[in-house]
Amino acid sequence: MKKTPAVRRLPSTVFYLRFVNWPSALNAFRAYLLLERSLSANTIEAYLNDVQKFVQYQEIEHLDIPPLAVRSGDLEKFILWVNNLGLEASSQSRLISGLRAFYKFLLVEDLLDDDPTELLESPRLRRKMPAVLSVHEIQAMLAAIDLSEPQGVRNRAIVETLYACGLRVSELVNLKISNLFLDAGFLKVVGKNNKERLVPVGSEAVKYMSMYLEHVRSRQENIRAGEENFVFLNRRGQHLTRIMVFYIVKELAEKAGVTKNISPHTFRHSFATHLVEGGADLKAVQDMLGHESITTTEIYTHLDTEYLKETIYLFHPRVRMANELKRKTE
Repeated sequence: MKKTPAVRRLPSTVFYLRFVNWPSALNAFRAYLLLERSLSANTIEAYLNDVQKFVQYQEIEHLDIPPLAVRSGDLEKFILWVNNLGLEASSQSRLISGLRAFYKFLLVEDLLDDDPTELLESPRLRRKMPAVLSVHEIQAMLAAIDLSEPQGVRNRAIVETLYACGLRVSELVNLKISNLFLDAGFLKVVGKNNKERLVPVGSEAVKYMSMYLEHVRSRQENIRAGEENFVFLNRRGQHLTRIMVFYIVKELAEKAGVTKNISPHTFRHSFATHLVEGGADLKAVQDMLGHESITTTEIYTHLDTEYLKETIYLFHPRVRMANELKRKTE
């Protein structure tokens, strides 16, 4: 007896039919991320782009699967497809994360009973150790700044703050004067998902930020309307962009002879690594960085190989016995 092919069942109510096509579903997803999750514009676009790639895959493969009809097998074929294209494991994980967020939204809105992303497995990622600057390299970069120029004073304050506080570059460029508590040694930072945290700031960063505010920032006359509360401004009176901070750091690295491939985020990695290697409590570092999970912070527990070799040389009993025997025979 010939079997009747399975038919994809979709919700039949008029309300649910609004979400059968991808454009309307993505528009509703955008509104949810903005209004319910309060995510930043960049994060929202990242999520939408992830889901949009699945839509593009359907177009290329001549498929027409509405959002509410997607099953786990469809998504598995999509991930296999992008894998065969040579997409890196980290990018594949990013796609899966976006799809999970989209279908979680449909579940929250009671548009689905089952989550098609539930059985999706993310590819195993090799944890890459971030580039870290040594204290000597940071000092060389700071010494390369010309403090006789107004922009030099600003740039010194920027680099000191990045390293002293471990800020994300987005947190730095959006830092507000009203959130500075320099007398108390703290900054109030608005991080991911608009979460606020207090971050201690060291005396050197306080010194150069105060110098910038008093001698450069207060004398800038061309400040644009709406930019008055931003700490770091460009020559046109607008707050700095992330790209501009990237160029500042790159130029300083070149002047100082630092050959590592670095970015503003490298100072955040260096801040955390130097604290952990100095014996700082991991939970305290997590709080200062604004990490939601302690596992994100644990990457900074790596130690350089020379330190490990020295530890073995000094404390392993077999190595110590061999060293003692060698000294006696010399």
